[in-house]
Amino acid sequence: MKKLVSASIYNGTVKAPASKSYMQRAVAIALLAEGETRILNPAFCNDTHAVLKMAEQLGAEVKVSEDKVCVIGNQKLKSNKLSAGESGLGIRTFTPIASLYKEEIQLSGEGSLLKRPVSMVEEPLSQMGVKVKSNNGFLPLVVHGPLQGGTAKVDGSISSQVLTGLLIALPKATNDSILKVEKLQSIPYIDMTIEIMGDFGVEVVYDNYEIFNIKGNQSYKAREYSVEGDWSGAAFHLVGGAIAGDITITGINTNSAQADKAIMQALELTGANIQIRENEVQVSKNKLRAFEFDATHCPDLFPPLVILAAACEGETVLKGVGRLTHKESNRALVLKNEMAKLGISVELDEDLMYVKGGEIQGGKIHSNNDHRISMAGAIVGLIAKSPVEIEQAEAINKSYPGFFEDFQKLIMNYEF
Repeated sequence: MKKLVSASIYNGTVKAPASKSYMQRAVAIALLAEGETRILNPAFCNDTHAVLKMAEQLGAEVKVSEDKVCVIGNQKLKSNKLSAGESGLGIRTFTPIASLYKEEIQLSGEGSLLKRPVSMVEEPLSQMGVKVKSNNGFLPLVVHGPLQGGTAKVDGSISSQVLTGLLIALPKATNDSILKVEKLQSIPYIDMTIEIMGDFGVEVVYDNYEIFNIKGNQSYKAREYSVEGDWSGAAFHLVGGAIAGDITITGINTNSAQADKAIMQALELTGANIQIRENEVQVSKNKLRAFEFDATHCPDLFPPLVILAAACEGETVLKGVGRLTHKESNRALVLKNEMAKLGISVELDEDLMYVKGGEIQGGKIHSNNDHRISMAGAIVGLIAKSPVEIEQAEAINKSYPGFFEDFQKLIMNYEF
């Protein structure tokens, strides 16, 4: 599917999509909870559909309607072969959960997920009594539990998602657990995990994000849970407002634990006009200046940050490039190569990315099956001299299927 975007003013109000990060965690916990959990404001995208399917295969009863998802935890295994689709969070969260079962279970995925490493999940599970085998550090994974708890080391240098999976699963283990975590990245996502675990009645004690103590034999309590708005998706619209108009995002928690709320810090550094009200944010165009920003703990912000930087006067420096290798694409190289097609200079130097602001020419880019590259292409098209054509634009379905519908509401010069 191709999309064509021409220069336009970007004005209006749009509700933030529901957070797939919170949604996937809520589904995982609901699977383990006693009773029926009602998830309101659900996020429906490829990643969450895959997680709901895994929850069903692991024994949950799942009822989906337009405005809610009901999950009744059961944990009587229905299938010993699971697929996480292309969801990195799904595979790294549900592998420890699958390890709670006494049966042997195989977990695999599709597309880009088959190229993303899962080796960091093997060692901690092995140390806690699980037989685990991967395909030389990649999918498929085979686990044979039950996960017993105990003490384990966790490598957090590539992703925090394995730690998220262990934290969610270990309260259901027989024994208490201690996790010794090294080089943890994306710390705000762990805050998110611990927050939602607490919402369902389970406690984690931790010290400096290095030692985590989890009591075994805890019980998650089913409840009604409302998924908050997604800062990751909202970030693109907010950048659109900063470079091309005046945008208000509603349904967004301004006190959120989400890592990508940091987009507000970047926008402030540029000099964009910002108004923050209860559960909504307004950003409007202003003369923008280059900035320096550390995105190590919020790497998903790189695509909108690059577009923001391209609209600024001067050279912007972004830190955290090392976090981009194992995304849906090698995102640093994709940003460099695809933005070059539009006349945007992106240079890489180890962990730093340099983006020069200036005139954007327009042209044709390819999403590389990366949802965030597709959305970035649409936003940069707002200020390009000639139209921007996005090939494989349907990549947005991974996280934000309604992106182009919302986008169309906010501009006039948009074509299918």
